[in-house]
Amino acid sequence: MRVLLAEDDAMLGDGLRAGLRQQGFQVDWVRDGLAAEREISTGDYQAAVLDLGLPHKDGLDVLQALRGKKIATPVLVLTARDAVPDRIKGLDLGADDYVLKPVDLYELGARLRSLVRRAHGQTQDVLRCGALQMNPAARQVTFENEPVTLSTREFDLLHALMLAQGRVLSREQLEQQLYSWGHEVESNAVEVHIHHLRKKLRADLIQTVRGIGYTLLRPKDDA
Repeated sequence: MRVLLAEDDAMLGDGLRAGLRQQGFQVDWVRDGLAAEREISTGDYQAAVLDLGLPHKDGLDVLQALRGKKIATPVLVLTARDAVPDRIKGLDLGADDYVLKPVDLYELGARLRSLVRRAHGQTQDVLRCGALQMNPAARQVTFENEPVTLSTREFDLLHALMLAQGRVLSREQLEQQLYSWGHEVESNAVEVHIHHLRKKLRADLIQTVRGIGYTLLRPKDDA
């Protein structure tokens, strides 16, 4: 799950990025409001963590600009501003959640997972597709009630497909979810991970839509 972190404090930002990565998030980090607005507007992020006191452009102004552009990326506001009017303004401008500093890293991870679930119409913490079940918090997968051991990339790719059940994701979209900045992506990386998933799950579970991308086969009674 790829998220954008917008935080100008170097020590805090480094700690947040490290903590979220330990929980399986792919994290891109920017340190000012203009960069945050640009990256959320042009990148393929599942969610964003947005500090309010950013240089060059305040976090609330960034949030207002994003929602004005009809960009619906879930945004969790992380701030030291604890005044109620500030919280109300942030929520009214389109924030999806609001957390005060200091924040527990595991709570932050849980809130981000919750935002992403809701954004994809999922209400349960365990994702299901027929006999396939995934617990993103525990990073556990079972198929036909048997545990399945996946690599980090395989898990992240399957997570993206499960969140997008009923839609086709292109190779480029999947690459964006698997790799944060600074990671070299081999040209056939997605195809290799798909191949491994098919061997570990079922050959026809992940469908190739020729010329477009990949989708998860949904059981007829889930359609």
